[in-house]
Amino acid sequence: MVKVSATPLTGVLMLEPEVFEDERGYFFESYNEKAFAQATGIAPRFVQDNCSRSMMGVVRGLHYQVEPHAQAKLVRCTSGSIWDVAVDIRRSSSTFGRWFGLELSASNKRQLWIPEGMAHGFMALTEDAEVMYKTTDYYAPESDRVIRWDDPDIGIEWPLDGPPILSRKDREAPLLQEADIFP
Repeated sequence: MVKVSATPLTGVLMLEPEVFEDERGYFFESYNEKAFAQATGIAPRFVQDNCSRSMMGVVRGLHYQVEPHAQAKLVRCTSGSIWDVAVDIRRSSSTFGRWFGLELSASNKRQLWIPEGMAHGFMALTEDAEVMYKTTDYYAPESDRVIRWDDPDIGIEWPLDGPPILSRKDREAPLLQEADIFP
């Protein structure tokens, strides 16, 4: 069983699994196709699992893929802790240009469902953070896009203690107003 909570962004959901703990440790289902569909009304077809490891202060994003390879993602942190962010980049959406962020960690076991039409990014909050996410389409370099992590029109409140550690791709990313986004 999974508890599903709506977020301020249309279509973005926070999921919390039922965790069974005892003196030996714990057990939970990180994904169950039937339970996910029953709890969310969504029946995604996942085709790829991705894993990234980041050190404290690394910011990755804001990443997404455009059609014909747009992706929905189910994101969780399996080690350490991250500040996870989704940004609505669907011009037709009532929440266009808005963001939502929350902490995902190995200890809270939360997951974030990010539908197509959203940019995604995260920041590592611990010395070592491992992120696993399922995607509904394969990585396609020709559809790969990025928006600046610090776009002032979006205004994400990153929990930074200093300058972030960024890839060249993320440092040179366009602003939302210049980006290739969804109708």
